Amino acid sequence: MSDLLKNKKGIIFGALDERSIAWKVAEKVHAQGGSFILSNAPIAMRMGKINELAEKCGTEVIPADATSMEDLGNLFDAATAKYGKLDFVLHSIGMSPNVRKDKAYTDLNHDWFQKTLDISALSFHKVLQTAYKKDAMNDWGSILALSYIAAQEAYPFYSDMADAKATLESIARSFGYHFGVKNKVRVNTISQSPTVTAAGSGISGFEKFFNFAEEMSPLGNADGDSCADYCVVMFSELTRYVTMQNLFHDGGYSTTGITSKVMEKWD
Repeated sequence: MSDLLKNKKGIIFGALDERSIAWKVAEKVHAQGGSFILSNAPIAMRMGKINELAEKCGTEVIPADATSMEDLGNLFDAATAKYGKLDFVLHSIGMSPNVRKDKAYTDLNHDWFQKTLDISALSFHKVLQTAYKKDAMNDWGSILALSYIAAQEAYPFYSDMADAKATLESIARSFGYHFGVKNKVRVNTISQSPTVTAAGSGISGFEKFFNFAEEMSPLGNADGDSCADYCVVMFSELTRYVTMQNLFHDGGYSTTGITSKVMEKWD
């Protein structure tokens, strides 16, 4: 065990199973000396193995629907009662009924679209607002959410999740200003490579795009363990002045126009 996060306390949202980035973040935070409460929606908890992770990390699970201000209020009250003020929060929450039902972007169910936005983006604002109003964060704390490059560029297969991620990143910038002024809390998003998770694997055509991104990234796709390492650094004192940023963690994919591997396919 190292001690990069020694005495740091927080909340990690969204761990489902070993493939989840939030699961890997929890393991890495624990290894670096941090303590945390795990949380996920009750329905997700029934589908996953979060209690196994809690036992492994010596912590507890508090169910919370991140779209519910009441649930979030209860969660933050419990976390601060246990730890005092918090040092970090990870928002790793996303779900689109339209993607799950393979609805084309040009034929969205708009009631489902609103649900996508509520779960995948507005829940981040609700988490931030709850922490802000309850004064739940220590000075120089760090709050992260996981995003994807489809927030900036057109990825037809990503459907309405692209709009949700764009909103998520905007919330990080807007709330990051207010949280920074209040007590130097940093708010950022991490735009991760396509990663083999329960959510990612459910997207139509994911395997083909995963392989394409691998060939387009000079370093190759960043895996979930590496993303967890990056999250640990963002929670630490080493990144005190990084805020209101969307940080690409994608092996260089986001700034590569073309690669030799991809060009060779047209030889």
